[in-house]
Amino acid sequence: MAEKSNQTYSPVALWLAWKRIFAFARPYLLRLVLGLVFTAFSSGVWLLIPLGLRSLLDSVFEQGDRQQLDLLALGMLVLFVLQSLLHVGSHYWISWVGERVVTDLRKKVYAHLHLLGLRFYADHRLGELMSRLTNDVGAIRNAATGAISQVLMTGIMTVGSVAAMVALNWRLSLVVFAAAPVAAVGTRYFGQRIRELSRTVQDRLGDTTAIAEEALSAVRVVKAFAREVFEVNRFGKANEDLFRTSRYRVIMEAVFSACIAFLFMLALVVIFWYGGTEVLAGRLSAGDLVAFIFYAMNISRSVMGISRLYASLNSAVGASEHIFELLETRPEIADGEGAFPLADVRGAVAFEDVWFGYQSARPVIKGVSFETLPGQTIALVGASGAGKTTLMNLIPRFYDATSGVVRVDGVDVRDVQIVSLREQIALVSQDVDLFGTSIGENIRYGRLDAADEEVEQAARDANAHDFIVELPDGYGALVGEKGVKLSGGQRQRVAIARALLRDARILLLDEATSSLDSASEAQVQQALERLMAGRTTFIIAHRLSTVQHADCILVLDQGEIAQCGTHEALFDRGGLYRELCDLQFRNMEIGKDKAI
Repeated sequence: MAEKSNQTYSPVALWLAWKRIFAFARPYLLRLVLGLVFTAFSSGVWLLIPLGLRSLLDSVFEQGDRQQLDLLALGMLVLFVLQSLLHVGSHYWISWVGERVVTDLRKKVYAHLHLLGLRFYADHRLGELMSRLTNDVGAIRNAATGAISQVLMTGIMTVGSVAAMVALNWRLSLVVFAAAPVAAVGTRYFGQRIRELSRTVQDRLGDTTAIAEEALSAVRVVKAFAREVFEVNRFGKANEDLFRTSRYRVIMEAVFSACIAFLFMLALVVIFWYGGTEVLAGRLSAGDLVAFIFYAMNISRSVMGISRLYASLNSAVGASEHIFELLETRPEIADGEGAFPLADVRGAVAFEDVWFGYQSARPVIKGVSFETLPGQTIALVGASGAGKTTLMNLIPRFYDATSGVVRVDGVDVRDVQIVSLREQIALVSQDVDLFGTSIGENIRYGRLDAADEEVEQAARDANAHDFIVELPDGYGALVGEKGVKLSGGQRQRVAIARALLRDARILLLDEATSSLDSASEAQVQQALERLMAGRTTFIIAHRLSTVQHADCILVLDQGEIAQCGTHEALFDRGGLYRELCDLQFRNMEIGKDKAI
């Protein structure tokens, strides 16, 4: 996405981006209008204050009326209190809507991320996506609602102040009006550069977040290779790039604000000089001059507020491009029109001339066809890269076949609702993904409405109950991020308990025991046998001893089925399966000799 960093935005593009952001505020229009009403009245009251100052100077002081002074001071106090209360109401409701918009947008982005398929995640860095979810969403907080409030307040203050200045002295008003075109040119010049830098800042922030997330998620590897200094330096370089870009943007914003401030201060000096000569000549009262200066300062503050809003909107546009680019990414895997729920699943799976490739020109699965009966165990064997995991991923529609059909109980998986399909499938893989909650909650993830007794029974069936109750907090013990507080065998048994609780008709086992020691493997294998009972099971295992009792073994070679049959039939037949067996058994013998 960084290639768009130098993109510029026309006022029309800025307006369209703001409209898309504001769409998220429409459900809260009543509260927003209430906040704007408070803003309008607060601005109106503020416009009355210079008139009070004029009366104080021109009437009270000249006449020396103490009673009128007291009444005027009390009136001014009431105005200040009223304006403050109105400002509180304005700020509360506008901020409420702004925070609500951010909450809804963040939820929508997060929900959309869950709709996107595995191919999308293979093409994007997780840290970059996290930056979209947090940094970019936060950057548009003020754009959705603060812009409206700022524009309304500025409009009222500007129109009211201009009308009052013209009524007080139209010649002095020309000084302020002369500064407006210069301010407009400066806003356009600096605004374009601030927009470019704002987009670059968001890109750099995404890169920094991605580097941090990658290193911290692989902290074990970092420490194993003693690469702490390398990772700190890598993060530091990205962080310094972010700092430099942010510094350039801050400098540009500061120069812009300073130029606008200088322009209006120069105008005020001219007003002081020319207005003072008018007062000395008796053509303007001191009260009129003070009120005029106050209104001129209102316009100055309004223009400064607009300049800050302009910078804020520029930042928001860069962030919103990232957000809406993500939201407009269509899920590759989605329910088709007329999709229906898959019910009463028996577990028959069939592949009919299935082809698939992560890249269209390089197929990974080539014309695979087979059929299983409900309750059968199907083993997938072959060398690394033969397509075993890819083939398994087509069953729950993690990917769609390029051509051919995958069926469950005779139904094309593309014709059924994805959720209903995946509810009938349980997955246990080599790299177990556990959440940083309790063991009990990780098991209950298989079926969220499961009672505590059902969770415990699943743990017993998975040979996990004994080690769980030995922990200080039992089923309430926290497992740490990705289950780091548990051993490999313990994590596998928790994953099996989760799959048992799901009670799905189709089971996918992807190297579920390959990384375990012999003692852990025996316990896990017992649990797997309970899990596989009565279920259609697909097994991927490099240890061929694990798949010897499968009803059918599919031998894959470069994405094609080279052989299929039982262990005995394939072994006797010779060919690739026999070669894999001989190679593995020979390696086992070498290992034994080395151990001796």
